Amino acid sequence: MVINGTGNGSIQARLVTEIRRRIIAGEILPEVNISELALAEEFGVSRTPVREAFKQLQTEGLIEIRPRVGTFVTTPSRREITELFEMKELLEGAAARLLAQRGRVPELDLLEENLRQADEAVARDDRDRYAELVEEFHNLLIVGADNKKLEAHYRTLMNQLAYARLVHTSLGQPGRALQSDREHHHVVDLITAKDGDSAERVMREHVRASRQALLIGLDSTPKGGPTS
Repeated sequence: MVINGTGNGSIQARLVTEIRRRIIAGEILPEVNISELALAEEFGVSRTPVREAFKQLQTEGLIEIRPRVGTFVTTPSRREITELFEMKELLEGAAARLLAQRGRVPELDLLEENLRQADEAVARDDRDRYAELVEEFHNLLIVGADNKKLEAHYRTLMNQLAYARLVHTSLGQPGRALQSDREHHHVVDLITAKDGDSAERVMREHVRASRQALLIGLDSTPKGGPTS
């Protein structure tokens, strides 16, 4: 893959986007040294923009640069996961409140369609599809809040959490998918009713329940084993 751009800034931004995507998708494993030279050769660029991209991704909390050792994907500790979920709870609770205040906006229609598809996925026990719909649900909630600052903080938080990988662990707990689906319905009902206070409270309860299911799942995952 060769990255073209009009300047170092454009090249670096594209590198950051692609490397970030690979990390979040789990294509780069935590224990594997990310080669600066290999990436430079793959993307057809010098090592300088790759090095700068690494610095940006380290700032985002996605990678760890170990001097004279290498560059590795950051694996959040149990404490870090708990702290990140506490922030997720605050941001998503606020988003639910803000969306409830906006009235009948397009995101609400999309959320209702998301719920319809989620019901079908749960009914046929399609956990992979339901996991995709869970991510979409939370994304629609954030976008629907129509607050760019909140959304920017949320994107950084979710990158650090690598939620796409962790959501499967949470949904792996018996009965969690069905319960999660019911919680989503409750949140949307309250948003539709323009009950911002209750929407925020129930959304925060939902995130806490997801965190609890996730931590139980991580406890039962063999050391060194996958989290999905």
